[in-house]
Amino acid sequence: MIDKSKKGYTVIIANGEFPIHKRPKECIKNASYTICLDGALKLTLKNNITPNIVIGDGDSISEMLKEDYAHLLHLFTDQDTNDLTKAINYCIQKGLRKIKIVAATGKREDHTLGNISLLLEYMHKVEVEMITDYGIFTPIVSTTKFESITGQQVSIFNIDNSPVTSHNLKYPLKNLVLDNLWKGTLNESMGEYFTIETKGRTLVYRTFEVKTK
Repeated sequence: MIDKSKKGYTVIIANGEFPIHKRPKECIKNASYTICLDGALKLTLKNNITPNIVIGDGDSISEMLKEDYAHLLHLFTDQDTNDLTKAINYCIQKGLRKIKIVAATGKREDHTLGNISLLLEYMHKVEVEMITDYGIFTPIVSTTKFESITGQQVSIFNIDNSPVTSHNLKYPLKNLVLDNLWKGTLNESMGEYFTIETKGRTLVYRTFEVKTK
């Protein structure tokens, strides 16, 4: 049973490379509710983490794990969505609106790109971020101010060809249309915050490490 009175966020452990950086590890540790995709259960258990629930379609988990963790399994036969989307839909149904996704990158590149792009779909229904071993992806659709540090690397991706303007980045964007993925990459924060102005679906990526001279 989900205790909705407990404040915090839900973490979804996806089926990419399991985190090694302290930030995504802390994200898992501090979550109030933990969802594991079925294909990630073996590694999750190996890292001494027992999820609250395991979600998927059952085709990425061994029969032994199915038997041993049957009490945690919540399987969907729907093949029209991937397991990550199944987990997001479960959160929506249960009223879990603040979500952090880890272990969604690092294996097949098509899966990685697909998982990252899905943030732009999820953001209309939940508050969501993706934490990797290197940084954080945050989807936005309107002007947003981000906490930052001087030298933090910042990349911006806009899929709607909507003009983007930045404030307090080293290389200013002024109503620039980012009509290719590379156009908003490899920027740098100039201080404790920066702001992105846009009206289109946009992903903002911030690194954990700062650029040193």
